[in-house]
Amino acid sequence: MISVTDLRSGTKVEMDGGLWETIDYMHQKIGRGGAKVVTKFRSLETGSIVDRTFNATEKLQDIFIEGRTMQYLYKDGDDFMFMDMDTFDQISLPTKLAGDSVRFLKENTNVEVQFYKDKPLKITLPNQVVLQVTRSDPGLKGDTISGGSKPATLETGALIQVPLFVEQDEFVRVDTRTGEYLGREK
Repeated sequence: MISVTDLRSGTKVEMDGGLWETIDYMHQKIGRGGAKVVTKFRSLETGSIVDRTFNATEKLQDIFIEGRTMQYLYKDGDDFMFMDMDTFDQISLPTKLAGDSVRFLKENTNVEVQFYKDKPLKITLPNQVVLQVTRSDPGLKGDTISGGSKPATLETGALIQVPLFVEQDEFVRVDTRTGEYLGREK
């Protein structure tokens, strides 16, 4: 058990029959009354966000999240097939576990999969990936009124903004958290 006064951003707890991650917290001391802890939680299972207020003496059940390195193999309908790099077991995970970053998921990419009691909760891609540009219109010289960028389609099908000098078939580095272009790869 963990006291609610020990909650910090990123702390994971079991509450109301679900698994939650602390997003924000604030300690409040109001006049003569007891201290309160105002928190904001994100559900690890559905992604929904809730606000809760606790008395400073309350306790919650903390949980241990296990991270495993797994390799993405292929897509099977709406599910993704992954292989555990230690045991070589293959598992199927739904798209919702990866969130928006799934658009940068390329075969043979190693990802971190978080588990709680052998149930997968979340897929985390590396912060940066290198992908090939499969389609990009040529940039027009002097066309810098729009910030000097143009759309480019990557080998995974993702669409990002790249500088005008990036051409088709080049490899680019992309931030999987924001979808931003980070640079060219040789």
